[in-house]
Amino acid sequence: MYFKKLSGTKCYLSPIDVNDAETYTRWLNDLEITENLTLASAVIPLEGEKELLQKLAAGSPSQQDYAIVNAENDKLIGNAGFVNINHLHRTAEIGIFIGDKSCWGRGFGTEAMSLLIDYAYKVLNLHNIFLRTYAFNKRAIRCYEKVGFKKIGEIREAHVYGGKAHNVILMDILPCDFYKNR
Repeated sequence: MYFKKLSGTKCYLSPIDVNDAETYTRWLNDLEITENLTLASAVIPLEGEKELLQKLAAGSPSQQDYAIVNAENDKLIGNAGFVNINHLHRTAEIGIFIGDKSCWGRGFGTEAMSLLIDYAYKVLNLHNIFLRTYAFNKRAIRCYEKVGFKKIGEIREAHVYGGKAHNVILMDILPCDFYKNR
């Protein structure tokens, strides 16, 4: 069951539902989905995913995770959230993935990120939100730039995938970047 914590026109963010473990397990074992995530080399068993979702659903002061749900049909399509939330310095790292491939390239990720970032600034009182992505993940980079993220650096050849070394791109966003065109 989903609850509308943060609502947009295409999607809404809901607290994690532990009953979605099978869907997440299917997604996280699909290399086409995980090639852009740090989980590409992991084997995710159903029981392990259930345990992880229970921990995420319980929450913690340094981490918040949400299900991304299609507003049109109330179907789970992905996940987004913050890790390493630091309330003293007002920073956090953000992550997202759209597991439902039929929703790729349709603006769900951009809207989910926008909802989460607005919430971070207005409710969590954060100031700097950052992320890491791989240089080959062009679709994600376009999404992040649309939201207002700026490239702040690269870690050269820090990710080996497909027999090739790839740069890790570092990006961040401040409130002035996010609200500039809103």
